[in-house]
Amino acid sequence: MAFCTVQFFSEALVVAVSVNVIYPEKNMGIGVEAGKTEELPQVLYLLHGYSDDHSIWMRRTSVERYAAKHNLAIIMPAVNHSFYCNEVHGERYWDFVSEELPRVMHSFFRLSDKPEDTFVAGLSMGGYGAMRLALMHPDRFAAAASFSGALDMASRVSDPKSAARFANIFGENTSIKNTEYDLLYMLKKQAKAEHRPRLYVSCGTADGLFAAHKKFCTQAKKTGWDLETEEIPDAVHEWGLWDSQIEKFIASYIR
Repeated sequence: MAFCTVQFFSEALVVAVSVNVIYPEKNMGIGVEAGKTEELPQVLYLLHGYSDDHSIWMRRTSVERYAAKHNLAIIMPAVNHSFYCNEVHGERYWDFVSEELPRVMHSFFRLSDKPEDTFVAGLSMGGYGAMRLALMHPDRFAAAASFSGALDMASRVSDPKSAARFANIFGENTSIKNTEYDLLYMLKKQAKAEHRPRLYVSCGTADGLFAAHKKFCTQAKKTGWDLETEEIPDAVHEWGLWDSQIEKFIASYIR
């Protein structure tokens, strides 16, 4: 696999940005099985968590090796603490990730633009971002995955203990319940969308976000989404779990 750090000027953020990209090659070298297809690469947008950046998936997992035999390009942006949103007091990260990033990546690389070849996944904050992308634009993705995701942000934003952390993103004294930022609401709103991606949602039972995971899964099942869930006994918020989960998602959902 080729590994590239792409630096370009973002019009959405009005600043130079860095995005990491893994791109398929026919010959991968010793010990790595390569895909044989001549088709344009499939695309996975892979999102980082709250304390990380665009480098973290390469540093903490073997995602390059997992992608090698699937003719899969992986695009890894950085969004700081934004929860992949346009911040009330800050930057337009939603515009960057949802509109500008796909457009720029397709201009730089030969990539399939078919929805059946396009995927999104993320961990923790990135799980929220992945599900929001899939629910806001269900026609763009074949499948979406959340690993230990922050999937009930409406409850977190309304909690006085954590509200200050999210004031720059969503505003002060603001409820996001039943808005486009509320994934539980979006599951219901998009329940009759003409095309709906498959959803894979996993979390450890000892993770602090497990209750949010359960609420999301209950709502997804209630509203008829094609949902696969995995609840890992006693697992916590850690990279050994996420390494195994991204390997499983790629192997199970990407041809």
